[in-house]
Amino acid sequence: MTAALPPGQHPIHDFPRWGLPQFVRQRPALPPHPRLWLGGAVTHPQEVGLEQGLETVTRREQVSDLHCVTTWTRCGLHWSGWRLRDVYEQIVVPRARPRGEVRFLVFRGFDGYRTWLPLEDALAPDVLLADRLDGRPLSRAHGAPLRIVAPAHYGYKSTKHLCAVECWDDPLDPPTQDWREHPRARVALEERGEVLPGWMYRTVYRAFLPLMLRAYRRTPRRTTGA
Repeated sequence: MTAALPPGQHPIHDFPRWGLPQFVRQRPALPPHPRLWLGGAVTHPQEVGLEQGLETVTRREQVSDLHCVTTWTRCGLHWSGWRLRDVYEQIVVPRARPRGEVRFLVFRGFDGYRTWLPLEDALAPDVLLADRLDGRPLSRAHGAPLRIVAPAHYGYKSTKHLCAVECWDDPLDPPTQDWREHPRARVALEERGEVLPGWMYRTVYRAFLPLMLRAYRRTPRRTTGA
């Protein structure tokens, strides 16, 4: 748990499922033996099984906060999984063999959500591929079977239901989710979006946050996919 919250954030005690409206009500159907696709600008695109593939990488435990761009923070979450840097260096590079200079990693979820981070941010030591939360396997509400955890960035960079990691070398290859997404979304710098200053996004989000919380808590779940 952090000693002080970043600019514009306030703590909450529960941990709601959150996201863009078209994704927050989805609970994607998951395959019985999920696999992670390694693709993009690579020589050998391939799938890695979560049960055998990632288990060759050392597991990590981490306590960190999740900062939502809409100004709430859930402190002290206990995550377990694999450091993305380890997965990249031990699996992605030797097996998929990226072509040329990799500058970005794109993350795709089973629900169709997609975001990305510059490679230097994605390979920070606290970025995880997490499959457990507070000692239990991830629920579908919070991203089963695997999700990104990037504590230094707003939550919209922490893709839930992760099914693919792609390597790209050109910023035009992984276009942003929409006009609200910042390329880096660093919490400490209040990079809430790319178009407006962080404090302006903060003001708008705070005005609508109570309505959004009530709406999301009432939203019925919908299973999607096969």
